[in-house]
Amino acid sequence: MAEQRRDQRDGRGAGGGAQDVPEPWRRSVRAEEAHAWEELVATARRTVADGLVVGTSGNVSVRVDDTVLVTPSGVPYDRLTPDDVTGVDLDGRPVLGRLVPTSELPMHLAIYRATDAGAVVHTHAVHATAVSTLVPELPAIHYMSGALGGAVRVAPYATYGTEELAENMLHALDGRTGCLLRNHGTVTYGATLDQAYDRSAQLEWMCRLWLTASSVPGLSPTLLSEEQVTEAGERLRGYGQRK
Repeated sequence: MAEQRRDQRDGRGAGGGAQDVPEPWRRSVRAEEAHAWEELVATARRTVADGLVVGTSGNVSVRVDDTVLVTPSGVPYDRLTPDDVTGVDLDGRPVLGRLVPTSELPMHLAIYRATDAGAVVHTHAVHATAVSTLVPELPAIHYMSGALGGAVRVAPYATYGTEELAENMLHALDGRTGCLLRNHGTVTYGATLDQAYDRSAQLEWMCRLWLTASSVPGLSPTLLSEEQVTEAGERLRGYGQRK
């Protein structure tokens, strides 16, 4: 496995030339893309440091105009360098770099096509994934549900990397900025990488909170009403420092 990852990192994986981006699609990296790639790599490494993913699971993307920068498939985040920038257009055609994009590219592109997202974070966070196997939506255990647009739905299971999974995810995201993927993980998006990441971290925390509260024998956690979550969401839109 380590050899396979090294091979892909060096562009020598199975399929040989299939690792290379076709010459007509390659172009030089613009300054704003180089800066966005630096932030993307930092965010990807943060998902590992904070325990939201293990190894190369999960993926991160950011949109710069009509180009989507995305983590490459199977490459440990601590090995990514400025030379590894990987980008596609909104149709999924490679425009930057020589590494193969994440296998979950259909999910990322589906969000960018359907929303005004500036960044997407996909994780395999353990508590959120556990909740995805238990309920059709995360119970309203905390007002931070409002930060994601309301009750967090669970998208039906589909094989990773497929258009079916992307379609299931979009239905679960209707009116939301985050959802759970059954037996798989989480997806959140935001205007920036920081916002998308924060929503992933908050979602994992709420799942852990619900699992903890639900584990007390003979007791059930109190839940918030839809109206309470909506009110909290409205207040949260004005949260933080004004710029």
